[in-house]
Amino acid sequence: MQIEPREHIAPWRIALAPVAAVFVSLLIGSVLILWVGAPVLEAYVLLVKGAVGSSFALTETLTRSIPLIFTGLAATIAFRAKFYNIGAEGQLYCGALAATFFGTGLITLPPLLMIPFLMLVGALAGGAALAVPVMLKTHLKVDEVVTTLLLNFVILLFVGYFLEGPLKDPMSMGWPQAEPIIDEGLFPSLVDKSRLHFGFIFALIGSVLCWAMMRFTVWGYEIRAVGLNASAAKFAGINVNATVIRTALISGGFAGIAGVSEVAGLKGYLTLDISPGFGYTGIAVAMLAQLNPLAVVLSALFISMIYVGADSMSRAINIPTYIADVLVGLSVLSILVSVMLTRYRVRFR
Repeated sequence: MQIEPREHIAPWRIALAPVAAVFVSLLIGSVLILWVGAPVLEAYVLLVKGAVGSSFALTETLTRSIPLIFTGLAATIAFRAKFYNIGAEGQLYCGALAATFFGTGLITLPPLLMIPFLMLVGALAGGAALAVPVMLKTHLKVDEVVTTLLLNFVILLFVGYFLEGPLKDPMSMGWPQAEPIIDEGLFPSLVDKSRLHFGFIFALIGSVLCWAMMRFTVWGYEIRAVGLNASAAKFAGINVNATVIRTALISGGFAGIAGVSEVAGLKGYLTLDISPGFGYTGIAVAMLAQLNPLAVVLSALFISMIYVGADSMSRAINIPTYIADVLVGLSVLSILVSVMLTRYRVRFR
């Protein structure tokens, strides 16, 4: 058996790769569903119905996708420059903490100014959380996977300190939570009597802006060039270190806005469990989208459908909700294999 690169990659292979990955992950997931003694077809029908089968289910799926789009964009733009940011979870909490600090009464502005202000400070906080790892990467060649991953735990401890101390809500009956965001800083609702808020619109706008930047601007060209070949980019006159730093700050900014959307859009106040792992799932979103900012939206919707639909499936036929995590993991592994088979062919001799 020999693996060799393809001389020409057909566009249909690139388009088919994520579809094949989803199909394979569902096929393997069927084995697990059969293992627990449940009917496969009924399970998947219940999963889809639980995710989009009613207006309530649809709005919950869209709501769940908001932080996944932001963290998916954070991973997408960083990975494009070969800067492997695994710290979106911590950067999300930094954005949420900044929004809480400024949005609980320290500054009061009209809603048209207050909401963009909170998103700005959240983005700055998320970017600042990446400042140390990216400096270690560019100046000392320290592996950013290790530094960004370990920094997540430091940031969570830091947020826990504030929730138990300076920012703790005196009306929380002892629970570690911050004071609520003032009304001027809360995201408006998109659909009455639902949790869907304007963060979804902001996420769509962010996806389009990220795609436009990568496609039509000098910054985007430099990011793509550094990601494809840093040595060639440096030879062409691109400042590689400056490009990586800029990319990291933008990546952290998207993750920080994800935290703002959860605090000011969904929950209204900061707690330590505001994210069930959105930062890590964002990596799966980016990989499934093949690092395409526009495809991140579809990828985030697919993964949020799995998570929301899995709850309904579990209640109906008693399947463990952990099947959702398994399906997401299988999707990532499948897309990696699909991308490899897109670029390489296997020959048997």
